[in-house]
Amino acid sequence: MDFSSKNVSFDKDSYQQEWIEIQDNLKQKVVLEDDFTWTISPQGSCLDQVGNVESLQYIGGVDVSFVKEDPSLACGALVVLNAYTLNVVHEEFEVVRLKVPYVPGFLAFREAPIILGILDKMKQKAHPFYPQLLMVDGNGILHPKGFGLACHLGVLSNIPAIGIGKNLHHVDGLTRSGVMQFLQGGESMAKDVIPLVGKSGQTWGAAVLSTPDSLKPIYISPGHRISIDSSIRVVKLCCKFRVPEPIRQADIRSRIFLQKFKGSENLIIWDEAPGE
Repeated sequence: MDFSSKNVSFDKDSYQQEWIEIQDNLKQKVVLEDDFTWTISPQGSCLDQVGNVESLQYIGGVDVSFVKEDPSLACGALVVLNAYTLNVVHEEFEVVRLKVPYVPGFLAFREAPIILGILDKMKQKAHPFYPQLLMVDGNGILHPKGFGLACHLGVLSNIPAIGIGKNLHHVDGLTRSGVMQFLQGGESMAKDVIPLVGKSGQTWGAAVLSTPDSLKPIYISPGHRISIDSSIRVVKLCCKFRVPEPIRQADIRSRIFLQKFKGSENLIIWDEAPGE
């Protein structure tokens, strides 16, 4: 059933109940500590300084763009960057006619299948630029359910994943005004990283001023198989502008691809992402 049609009803309540159960099951599998064999090194070498340990080389940036005139038509992008140069070494796109509408809190059920399909295709081909880490335009644990798009993608792909939000989810007493007040306070002027500690005492992530001239923070939270500290470290290494380069490139290139797509009659639109 195609829910993109205005004439077709969408039983949100029944779908939400199913989605909540799926989220709850997947949430039990989230790992919020460093669970990878590579090291994070800004040295520009494939080998860490201590021993012959492989360092992080390929970071995947994830984004999904939509056609303004037809919000059911989406372009999923996975752009892989060299971790040292921040140059794009590979890009993959898929254009999909989505059947599931956007429901707040359940973004992953609309967008994740597109990206998982791209990753699966690369994995089956043993692609040399298969990402070691995903950087997602969406949230990790900084989410009303504690399980955002970055968690969803990380668990189902089994790849370490970091969520990057441009806006703050107001969970556990966290507010944007509170974060901005802290950033603008006297003692915090020299700080560019503000831990996001909720009323419960849990740390959900961090608000980060990603460049020296940033006025607005980005909101970083781990998605899977990486700690908050390592998430912050990787993201800060990837920022030329406010938004980390892997996500920025995925956004730019997905929009360009959609523009070209709209002018072509030769590209095929999936009726839905694989596995849906």
